[in-house]
Amino acid sequence: MPEPKPNRREGETHPGRRVTRRCAIQAGAVGLLGLGIDHLAALKAIAEPTSPPTGGRAKSVIYIFLSGGLAQHESFDMKPGAPLEIRGEFRPIPTRTPGIQICEHLPELARRSPQWALVRSLTHPSNDHSAGHHIMLTGRTELPVGFDSNKPKPSDWPSIASLAAALVPPRNNLPPAIVLPDKIVHNTGRVLPGQFGGLLGRQRDPWFLEMSPYHPLHYGAFPEFLFHHATGSVQDSSLRFQAPHLALPQGLSFERVMDRITLRNEIERQSRAFSETAGVEESFDKYRAAAVSLLSNNRVHDAFNLDRADPKLLDRYGRNSFGWSLLMARRLVEVGVGLVQVNLGNDETWDTHEAAFPNLKNHLLPPLDKAVSALLDDLEASGQLDETLLVMGSEFGRTPRISTLPSATLPGRDHWGACQSVFLAGGGVRGGTVIGSSDAIGAYPNSDAQRPENLAATIYEALGLPRSMTWADTTGRPHFLYNADPIKGLT
Repeated sequence: MPEPKPNRREGETHPGRRVTRRCAIQAGAVGLLGLGIDHLAALKAIAEPTSPPTGGRAKSVIYIFLSGGLAQHESFDMKPGAPLEIRGEFRPIPTRTPGIQICEHLPELARRSPQWALVRSLTHPSNDHSAGHHIMLTGRTELPVGFDSNKPKPSDWPSIASLAAALVPPRNNLPPAIVLPDKIVHNTGRVLPGQFGGLLGRQRDPWFLEMSPYHPLHYGAFPEFLFHHATGSVQDSSLRFQAPHLALPQGLSFERVMDRITLRNEIERQSRAFSETAGVEESFDKYRAAAVSLLSNNRVHDAFNLDRADPKLLDRYGRNSFGWSLLMARRLVEVGVGLVQVNLGNDETWDTHEAAFPNLKNHLLPPLDKAVSALLDDLEASGQLDETLLVMGSEFGRTPRISTLPSATLPGRDHWGACQSVFLAGGGVRGGTVIGSSDAIGAYPNSDAQRPENLAATIYEALGLPRSMTWADTTGRPHFLYNADPIKGLT
C-alpha cells in the first residue's frame, strides 16, 4: 500500500523536517549513479510543479558567457573611421549581409551573418567585474540590498539559469537548466556572485557540470589556445577537460541500483548526508527519476562522451575547451535540456587590459569563431536552429580609448559597462539584423538602448514563459519574472 502523504497547502514547506528512511535510501541510489549530493538540490527543483509555458519561439536556449568583457571594438562594433587610439589595430571585414561589418578575426561568423543578429547598444552602469557578472547573469541592473562583490549571498537576485531551472518544465526527465564547463571563479579563489539561486534558495541553483579545472594562472581555450595575458602562449599538461562520470560502480547492474535492500550498506553514508540537507519528501521520486534517466538514456551518455564523437566533428568545433563545451551544449539541448549556459573561458579570460591585440588575435577570437560557427552549422543542418536561441555576451564591454597599464608593455582596454555588443541567433531571430547603435567611438548607445532586463526578457520569451509569470523568494514573496520588454526588432 502506498505510504500516505501529509496534508499540505500549496506552496507550504517544512524546512526542519527530516526525510524518511525510504527517501534516504532513494537518495543513496542517486548518489551511486555518479551524481553527488550537490546535484540533488537542482534535481529536486525540477520535480516541483510550475506554470506551463505558453509556447515560445524556441525550445531551448544556449547562453554563451564570455567572462572578463569582450571588446566591442575588436568584435562586432568596429569604428574604422575613429582615431587610431579608438579604433585599434584590427580591420573590419564585410559579412554576407550588406552594410554589416565585423572583426577580421571572425571570418567564419562573417560568412554566416544571415543566421545571426547583433545588439550594439546594451548598457548598464557598472564597470566592476563582480557587479557586472551579477547584472548580466541575472538580468537585473539594480544590485540587490547587501550585495557583496566578494561572494554570493542568499539575498542576490537569482540567475537567469536558476529561474529557468525553477520555471521551465523538464523534458525527458532532464534538468531544465545546466551550466558548464565550470563555475566562474576569480583567480584569487572567490566565487563570483550572480550564478546561483539567490533569493530563490539554494535548492534552485542550476545544475553545474564542472568539467574544466580551476586554473588561476592561465586563461583561454586549453590546451590549444592556453595563454596568460602578460606573457602570451603557455603550456600546462595538467589541465584536462573531463566529462561528468555517469557510470555505475564496478560490479553493479542497473537492476541492483534499484534494489534498496542489496545497496543498503553502500548508501548509508549518502543517506545520512541527504537526510540532513533535504526538504520535503513527496517530490523526491521525480527528481530521482531525473538522475536515473541520465544513467539509462544512451543519448545523454553520448552527449557527455567526447571519446565517441566523430573526429571530423571535433575538428570542426576545435579540440579545445571552447569547442568541447559548445559541442556538449548542442548535444544537451538536443536531448531536452531547456537552457545551457556555457562559460567560455574561466574568469577574466576576456579581460584584455594588456596585450589585447595579440591575445585576441592569437588566443581568443579564433577558437570562438570556429566553435560558434560549427554550432550554428550543426543546429541549422539538424533543423534545430529555429527552436534554439543562441545568446552571447559578457559582463560589460571595453573602454573606447586604448590605454597601457603601468605594469604592462602592450596596450589594451579597461572595463566599460556603458556599451557592449550582444550576439543572438536562432529561436526565430531574423538573421542579418542589427538592433541599436553606439556613438562614433563606441562609448554609449546612440540609438535604441537596451538593458540587461531586455535581454533576460528575450530569453524568457523564447522559452515560452508568460509575461504574467512570477517567482517566489524564500519568504514566499512574489516577484515578476519580466522586468522589461523583450528586445524589439529581433524577429
